[in-house]
Amino acid sequence: MPMDVKSSKNLSLKGKDPLPSDWMDVLGEEFLKDYMVNLRSFLATEIAQKKVVYPHGKDIFSAFGLTPFQKVKVVIIGQDPYHGPGQAHGLSFSVRPGVRVPPSLQNIYKELQSDLGIKPAHHGYLENWAKEGVLMLNNVLTVEKSKAGSHQNKGWEHFTDKVVEVLNEQKNNLIFLLWGAHAQRKGEKLNRKKHLILESPHPSPFSAHRGFLGNKHFSKVNLYLDKVGLERVNWSLPEQVFEKS
Repeated sequence: MPMDVKSSKNLSLKGKDPLPSDWMDVLGEEFLKDYMVNLRSFLATEIAQKKVVYPHGKDIFSAFGLTPFQKVKVVIIGQDPYHGPGQAHGLSFSVRPGVRVPPSLQNIYKELQSDLGIKPAHHGYLENWAKEGVLMLNNVLTVEKSKAGSHQNKGWEHFTDKVVEVLNEQKNNLIFLLWGAHAQRKGEKLNRKKHLILESPHPSPFSAHRGFLGNKHFSKVNLYLDKVGLERVNWSLPEQVFEKS
């Protein structure tokens, strides 16, 4: 379901906080800054002009609700949300139950099977990964229907830069999976002495064969978590999934 005028107010601090309290403690001031005010105005104008925006307002920040700040172990950085009907729900690379698995995610599943022997799921709903401590963060958090990249340079990059900055500074022993040039630029300032940074080409069909397939990132994540004394990520997905309304 696309965003409507009412749900676009989720970007405001008036009334209900847009993020859970643990994330508000470290990011709350961002919602008072000029770029966020301008971003909210831009989205309200888009909706007033009857443009369809994905994901639905309540799902814009769903990555933060599913992965509490204190439980983040892995960060996967995507670009912007899927721009087709019924796909985006606030997690990078993930789609809603019942939606065809996108090509990039198909390649992620191929690598997961090659690396850890985990059979590909018949769906693309990655909520379980988020609950395992994998923050699935897009660089840009909204998009206009059928117009990839349409909400770039509207302010979201400032917000997600701050997310990465806070994680980098306030946490230790995180693992950042930077797939493709966009994600790698996002991670240029990461402290490589206290975090594990894993980089490869993007899983898109246009680039996966250039080094994404065969990168063994999933096993490397769990080996590092073993090393630092943290619980491994269970990368397996349930065969049947149901999205909560």
